[in-house]
Amino acid sequence: MRVSAKSDYALRALIEMASRTDGKAVSAEELGKSQEIPHGFLQAILADLRRAGIVMSQRGQSGGWRMGRSAADVSVADVIRAVDGPLVSVYGLRPEAVEYNDTADVLQHVWIAARRSLRDVFEQVSIQQLAAKEMPDAVTSRTADEDAWQPH
Repeated sequence: MRVSAKSDYALRALIEMASRTDGKAVSAEELGKSQEIPHGFLQAILADLRRAGIVMSQRGQSGGWRMGRSAADVSVADVIRAVDGPLVSVYGLRPEAVEYNDTADVLQHVWIAARRSLRDVFEQVSIQQLAAKEMPDAVTSRTADEDAWQPH
């Protein structure tokens, strides 16, 4: 799986919002500066997140962006789907929609298993956990193995 810049930036912006203790809206400019995210790119990402109900914008003197839902109720999977679409796709199709001939049909099982593995992590990690640097067992158990850190 390849994590896009869009997903990475979206997650970083949300962690920044969730880390704020004052609960005030934060400007896109401030978010971009604090996380080194290009402003135009961040605006497009925030628009995607707003359409998904993850963030909301507030106009006026104290305007900016804030969480549209509790950070504890927003998973990494929710964010990736909001900005990039399905967690796994095969040339633009969901794995269950891909059709193969009899000799290659087993490949569909690989794509579906990969999606399930991603869900096992991405749906268990919330923005709140990321902001608090508290990882669930689904993450810590997978990163405790020395081999997980080695490129293959």
